[in-house]
Amino acid sequence: MRRGGHAKTRATVRAALPAMVAGMLAGCMVGPKYSKPAAPVAPAYSELPPQSFLESQGWKQAQPADTTLRAEWWQIFGVHELNSLEEQINLSNQTLKAAEARFREARALIQINRAGLYPTISTTPSVTNNRLSANKPTGTVAGDYGDYLLPVDVNYELDAWGRVRRSIAAAREEAQASAGDLETIRLSLHAELAIDYFELRSLDAQKQLLDETMVAYQKALTLTQNRFDGGLSSRAEVAQARTQLETTRAEDIGVGVSRATYEHAIAILAGRNPESLMLEAAPLKITPPVIPVGVPSQLLERRPDVAAAERRAAEANEQVGIARAAFFPTLLITAAGGFEGSNPVNWLAWPSRLWAVGPTMAETLFDAGRRRAQSESAAASYDEAVANYRQAVLTAFQEVEDNLSTLRILERQQQAQQVAVEAARQSLDLSMNRYKGGLVTYLEVISAQSIALADEYTEVDLLRRRMDASVLLIKALGGGWDVSKLPAT
Repeated sequence: MRRGGHAKTRATVRAALPAMVAGMLAGCMVGPKYSKPAAPVAPAYSELPPQSFLESQGWKQAQPADTTLRAEWWQIFGVHELNSLEEQINLSNQTLKAAEARFREARALIQINRAGLYPTISTTPSVTNNRLSANKPTGTVAGDYGDYLLPVDVNYELDAWGRVRRSIAAAREEAQASAGDLETIRLSLHAELAIDYFELRSLDAQKQLLDETMVAYQKALTLTQNRFDGGLSSRAEVAQARTQLETTRAEDIGVGVSRATYEHAIAILAGRNPESLMLEAAPLKITPPVIPVGVPSQLLERRPDVAAAERRAAEANEQVGIARAAFFPTLLITAAGGFEGSNPVNWLAWPSRLWAVGPTMAETLFDAGRRRAQSESAAASYDEAVANYRQAVLTAFQEVEDNLSTLRILERQQQAQQVAVEAARQSLDLSMNRYKGGLVTYLEVISAQSIALADEYTEVDLLRRRMDASVLLIKALGGGWDVSKLPAT
């Protein structure tokens, strides 16, 4: 009884031994283990003003419990028309659809590589009628015979060194990087539309200013003409007033060219034909919104382009392991079986069965340094990916700092410009009164008009630049995205 038990145990061990060896081999992976590259992160944004100044100017530095920006970040501007246009990007923008297709393509590559973990089973059945030659030198008897073959071939590569598993991991990381690329494009398209929209509304404000200026210039021309008719002004002053009016009229008309260009650009971003979108004039008058800035350490988790660069560094690390696995032998298990007969009657009979099974090992003995060069190339590609990741981090911080400083400085500049506009208007009123009283020529009025118009133009342009910088800051912060939204592939 005990002897039979030992025999049974030995048989069990012999049966399990191949599986144990295969398991140990499959658990072996050559190549470096990946760890996220270190990147320089400042404790705070240098261009962010003190908290007291932020609060006085309507700014807000996000606290850990704050909800930062939402996915539909454009709603922070409170413009219903802009919200409607932004929503159309996700539905109809063709550039975004192309990026989504690239992501699906990258995701499909995961399954392509995962198939390497399983055996390949194939069959090539054939039915042939043959005749042997009577003059064959081997002396085989001539005659006709049939060959009915139904083979089944099984091929399986044992992933002894982790090449297949690293290929799967590399495909997974590339898919996540493609998802980051998709979100980067999505964020850029939404930001571009918002900027184009505010540019268009700024042009509406410019046109409104020019329209109001032309009304004032027309009144000045009428006044000058009446003074000329009364012998109080010269014909040259009438010509000067008319020139000022018509020059402004031409500038007013020219605004339509830029406006139409931005309107067409908005239509294309929304996935529509240009002629299908008509935006009624609405001068830009809103104030830049409160933007939760957060802290620098959060930026690495919120920028999709930074996340994509980090995933590609991880992918490059897998490629280093794949290149090193090429130095080790390839272990294959092949099996073949099926039926072969001479006619349909005996084709599938039990005596017609055939089979063969056995392992195969393939190893390259000499390749003139090709594998070593491939390994060095993979290592260099990894170093490049790490450098690209760190550069993406630095660029992200630069973009945030640039737009923080731009908003801070433009805020102060606009305050000063408002004072300049008020002073220019008072100067124009004084010059016009002096002209009506016959104390000065119309040249002084023209000078005051030009200064007032230029100052008002600058005020309109400063608001446009503040709105654009607000959009660019949101874009630099990653919009409402974070790495938790990367697909779990």
